[in-house]
Amino acid sequence: MQQVGDKPLSDVELDDLDAYWRAANFLSVGQIYLLRNALLREPLRAEDVKPRLLGHWGTTPGLNMLYAHLNRVIRQRDLSMMYVIGPGHGGPAIAANTWLEGSYSETYPEVPRDAAGMERLFRQFSFPGGIPSHVAPELPGSIHEGGELGYSLSHAYGAALDNPDLVVACVIGDGEAETGPLAASWHSNKFLDPRTDGAVLPILHLNGYKIANPAILARIGEDELTDLLTGYGYTPYLVDGSDPEVVHQTLAATLDHVLDEIKSIQGEARRDPSAPRRSWPMIVLRTPKGWTGPREVDGVPVEGTWRAHQVPLSGVRTSPEHLKLLETWLRSYRPHELFDEAGRPVSRLLEQVPGGDRRMGSSPHANGGILTRELELPALTSYAVDVPQPGSVRHEPTRVLGTYLRDVMRANLAESNFRVFGPDETASNRLDALYDVTGKAWNAEVLATDEHLAVDGRVMEILSEHTCQGWLEGYLLTGRHGWFSCYEAFVHLVDSMVNQHAKWLKVTRALPWRRPVPSLNYLLTSHVWRQDHNGFSHQDPGFIDHVVNKKAEVIRVYLPPDTNTLLSTARHCLASRDYINVIVAGKNPQEDWLDLESADLHCARGLGAWSWASNDDGEPDVVMACAGDVPTLETLAAVKLLREHLPSLKIRVVNVVDLMRLQPASEHPHGLPDAEFDALFGTDKPIIFAYHGYPWLIHRLTYRRHSHENLHVRGYKEEGTTTTPFDMVVRNDLDRFHLAMDVIDRVPGLAQRAVHVRQWLTDQRARHHAYILEHGEDMPEIRDWRWAKEEG
Repeated sequence: MQQVGDKPLSDVELDDLDAYWRAANFLSVGQIYLLRNALLREPLRAEDVKPRLLGHWGTTPGLNMLYAHLNRVIRQRDLSMMYVIGPGHGGPAIAANTWLEGSYSETYPEVPRDAAGMERLFRQFSFPGGIPSHVAPELPGSIHEGGELGYSLSHAYGAALDNPDLVVACVIGDGEAETGPLAASWHSNKFLDPRTDGAVLPILHLNGYKIANPAILARIGEDELTDLLTGYGYTPYLVDGSDPEVVHQTLAATLDHVLDEIKSIQGEARRDPSAPRRSWPMIVLRTPKGWTGPREVDGVPVEGTWRAHQVPLSGVRTSPEHLKLLETWLRSYRPHELFDEAGRPVSRLLEQVPGGDRRMGSSPHANGGILTRELELPALTSYAVDVPQPGSVRHEPTRVLGTYLRDVMRANLAESNFRVFGPDETASNRLDALYDVTGKAWNAEVLATDEHLAVDGRVMEILSEHTCQGWLEGYLLTGRHGWFSCYEAFVHLVDSMVNQHAKWLKVTRALPWRRPVPSLNYLLTSHVWRQDHNGFSHQDPGFIDHVVNKKAEVIRVYLPPDTNTLLSTARHCLASRDYINVIVAGKNPQEDWLDLESADLHCARGLGAWSWASNDDGEPDVVMACAGDVPTLETLAAVKLLREHLPSLKIRVVNVVDLMRLQPASEHPHGLPDAEFDALFGTDKPIIFAYHGYPWLIHRLTYRRHSHENLHVRGYKEEGTTTTPFDMVVRNDLDRFHLAMDVIDRVPGLAQRAVHVRQWLTDQRARHHAYILEHGEDMPEIRDWRWAKEEG
C-alpha cells in the first residue's frame, strides 16, 4: 500500500490543525457526558454529568481529524465537498464540527457559537427532546444517517452522479466494511463517468474494532488488504499512526496527492472521452480506536481496544475516580486555549473554516431540495393506448410505460437530473425503450457482443438491489429524480434500507430547513401472479405489507389495473416530493379497461365503482372489489360468469388503485371518509375482495369500517410452485370460479338457488387441474377469455 512521505504543513499550520482537532474532540466528549459546566470554568462535579451516558466515542476522533483536514483542502482548492459518514453513531463529531464552522448555529439559532450555545449543544445530544447519537437528518450537511451500516459508499456514489464539480469524502468504518451492501458498493467505480460525474474519495477508517470484536480488515494483514482494495479498482494510500503530529503531516500530504490524482483522472477524461478507465485513489486511515481518550480504566486498557467503542467511562456519577478521569480527559484538550471568555471559538480556529456554502455543513447538495429542478414530464396523450370499450384491447403495461420513461429521459437530458435504476432487469421488465435515448452506465471492458453499454449511460444496473437503492437514495437526497424497477419478490432485499429512508423522510418533514426532495419511486413488476415459470422462490407480494408499517404521511401504494392507469400513476409519482411510492404492475399482455380520461379520473379518486361492469342500479346484492391487475381480471371474469348463470343477481364492481384509500381519513392523508366508504361498499352487503397480496392486509386497513364484518378477502396465501399462470390463482383461491363460489356462499338465500351453478364452478376447477397436468398450459377458455370482443 502506497504512503506519501511529504510534510506539507508548516509549524503554524500543524499547530492550528491540531488545535481545531482538539476543539472538535473536546466538543464531542462534552456532548457525550456534560449537562452543564461546559467550559470547565469550575471543577467538574457529578451533577454536571448526564444521568444516562449515551453515544459513541471510538470512531469520533478519527472523524474529527478528517473533518479538520478536509476543511484545509476545501479552502486551498475551493472545493465543493460533502462528507458522508459510514461508521455507526458518528454524530458527536459532525455536531461538533458543524457547530465550530457555524453552520449548526445558522440552522439552529437557539444554539449559538458561545458558552450558552455550547451548553445547549452538549445537553441536547442523545437527550430527550434533543438529537440522536448518529448522523441523523437533524444534523446539517448530512444525507446519510449511519444508524444502520452498509450504505455509505453507495450513497456517496449516488450523490456524485451528474455532479461534475463535487467531491464526496466517504468514511467507511472497518466494521461497516464487513457488510454485504458495502462489499458490493465498492464496484460503483465501474459506473462513474469521470467526464460528467463528480468524484468519490473512499476513506477506510481502520481503528481495529467493532462493538466487542476485532474488525476483519484490520487483521488480515496489509498485503491482503492492499490486494483486496486494488482488486476492487482502487489505488489505496495508507495513513497510519498514533502520534498526532505524524498523522497530521501524513494525512495532509496524502489528501493533497489523492486530490491531484482525482483532478488528473477527470481532466484526462474530459479532454479525451476515449481515455481508458483509471483506478481511483482511496485512503486507508489507521488510527487507534478512541484515540486521545482514557488509555486505561479500572486497570484494563481502553484506548486502542473495543472498550473505547461507546462510553469509555461509564460510572462517572458514582465513581470519584471515573469523574476525575473524565475531567483530566476533557482538560487534556486545553479548552482555555480554544474558546474565549464568551465561549466562542478563537480566531485561529475560525480561520480554518471554509466560507459560506463551501462549509460541509452548509453544502446545498446535502439539502438537495434546494437544488431540485422540476422534471419535464410529457403529456400522456401520446402514450396512452386507445380503449374503444373495456377489455377490447390488450397491451404490456410496462412496455408502454417504457416509452413514456424514454421520453421523460429525453426531455431532461439537458438538466442531467433523471436516472433509472434496477438490478439487471430493465429489459426483462419491458422498459428497454429507454435504450433509444441512453445506454446502461458501464465503465469496464466492453465486448463486441454487448448491447447498450455506455460510459455516459443513464440506466444504472448492477445485480445488487442494495447498491441500486443506495445510488438512488444518494441521487434523490442531493436533489435529482429517479425510478427503481425490480422483481416484486426480490425488492425485499432492501426492506431495511427503505426503513431507513422512510424514517429520514418522516424526520425531515418536521425540519423546516430541510427542503422536500423528489420521491423514491418503485415499480414492482414480474410479480407474484406472473412468476409461474420461475416458481415459488419468485412469488412474494409482501413488500407492500412491509412499507405500510411506515408513517402514513410518507407511504403511498398503487395497484394500477391496466396500461393507462399505470401511465397516470407513474406521472403522478414522478412529480411528487418526499414520498415512497410503490407501484405494482404486470409486464405481460393483459386487458385494458379504461381510456386515458377515465384512467386519470379513476386514479385521482384512488378507487371507484365501475358502472360498465356493474348491474346493481344502486342496490347491489354483493360488492365485488379488486386491487391489482390479475385480481381485477379474475374479478371481472367471475362477474361475467355470475351474470351469465345468475342474471338476476345485482353486482357492484369496485376497483382500488390507491390502496391507502381503504384506511379511514383519520389514519392516512389519502384515507376515504366513512360516509364515502359506506356509500361505495355498503354497510350490510357481502364484499368479496380480490387482492394482489396477502389478504390480511386488507382486513388490517379496513378493520374500523362499518362493513368490515361483511368483508371476505382473497389473495396470495403462500401457495405456489412452477405451474401455469391460471393455476397460481387457483392454488390461492383467487380464481374466477372460486370468487363466484364466494358470492354464492355469502349472498343471503343464494346458496340454495344456485346449487347447480356452484357445482359447475367446482367442476371447472377440477377440469383445470386435470388439463394442465396433461397439456402443460391453461385451458383454451382461460387463455382466450375476453370481457369484450378484441379489436383488430
